[in-house]
Order: sequence, then C-alpha cells, then structure tokens
Amino acid sequence: MSEKRIFYVPEVQPEMELPEDEAGHCIRVLRLREGDGIVIADGKGTFHDAVISSVAGRRCVVSISRSERQEPLWRGRITLAYAPTKLMERNEWFIEKAVEIGVDRIVFLKTEHSERDVMKMERVERIAVAAMKQSQKAYLPELVPMTDFRRFVQSGCGEDRFIAHCENEEKRHLADCVKAGRDTVTLIGPEGDFSHAEIEMALQNGFTPVSLGLSRLRTETAALAAVHIMNLANRL
Repeated sequence: MSEKRIFYVPEVQPEMELPEDEAGHCIRVLRLREGDGIVIADGKGTFHDAVISSVAGRRCVVSISRSERQEPLWRGRITLAYAPTKLMERNEWFIEKAVEIGVDRIVFLKTEHSERDVMKMERVERIAVAAMKQSQKAYLPELVPMTDFRRFVQSGCGEDRFIAHCENEEKRHLADCVKAGRDTVTLIGPEGDFSHAEIEMALQNGFTPVSLGLSRLRTETAALAAVHIMNLANRL
C-alpha cells in the first residue's frame, strides 16, 4: 500500500467538516491546503478518498470523491481480554502494538488480582486511532471498558476460548490450538495471575488452558504475544 495521509472520521458524509483535532493536524501540522487530497478511514472498514474544498481558520471542509472497502487483512475474529497493568504507559504500549498487528476486540478485565480498576477510554481510543492510521487500516477495533471477569467468561463469547495462566499443569501452546477462521478469545491475567477460582470458572465455561512458552512474561508482553499468535494463525 502506498503512503496515505489518513484521517479518522467515524461518520462520513459526502461533504463535511473534519473534527477539530483532525483538522488541526491537517492544517497546522501537515500544512495542507484547498485542492490537496487526503484519505479518511471511518473505523468500520472503508477508506474514503477526499479533497480539501475549503480551509478557514481552524476549520477544514472536505468532499468525498471515492469510497472503497479495505480487503480483509486476516480471517476469523480475534479478541484479547486482559487485566490491565497498574502503569498506564504499559497498557498504552500494548494497545498501540496490538492494533498495529491486527485485532478485532480488546476487552479490559477486572479480576481478583487486578492492579487497575479503571481505564480512561477516551485516551485508549486516541491511542487505538493513531495506531490504526499509522498501520494504514480502515478498521478500528472494538474497545470494551473494564468488565467483570465472571460476567465476561459466562457471556458465551467466542467459538474457541483460551486462558493463559501460570498454574502448573500440562498445557498446549496457544499456537497449536488456534484454528484459522474462527471467533477466538484469549484471556491474559494480571501480574499476580488469575486466582485459582477464576481459572476453574473459566474452565467450566469452555475455556481451554494454554501456554505462551517457557518464559514468564509480563502482562502486556503476554497479551501482545497472544494477539500476534492469533493473527498469524489467521493470516491470509
């Protein structure tokens, strides 16, 4: 794909004004002017070619000239659910890299050993949007606010469900379990791991225990490794 100047507008109209933050980037940072072309991603899988029709102060109006659905970049549906770390910069690093690699849904879990109870979703979405644009995708993953572990595992999510935990038991590697084209969910616990009761609850609700290798990984590293494994298994 050739380099694109991509902007994010969730609700696209034939002629419209760019949102304030996107207009500022367009006018003040890139110094684009009337007649210049840009690409708008709607976050729902479509790229829209647009031409800047007018610039006035901080306002930028564009006209859509062509729309095209982005071809799928992977098969199936990839969901990563994890208990975010106490340090927000580590969560932000994971979100950015996961979106760059390719994921359909990120769920933030509240577990017994969670270090963090709240995620500022506005900030999370800004990071995801920037990663979507940087990696030249037209699809923005679904970002699910902090969700109770019990409620999530009992929700019947996904066709194939996996839980990566540190308790000593024989487990297959996630890479040997993921099947292409399936709706796949993987759970990653906090630094203190899932509690034994949570692991048992997940198993009772159809989750298969898996390993991510012999190394003990930090939460955000394990989460990114799981996303990468699921994405590779579903590559086109």
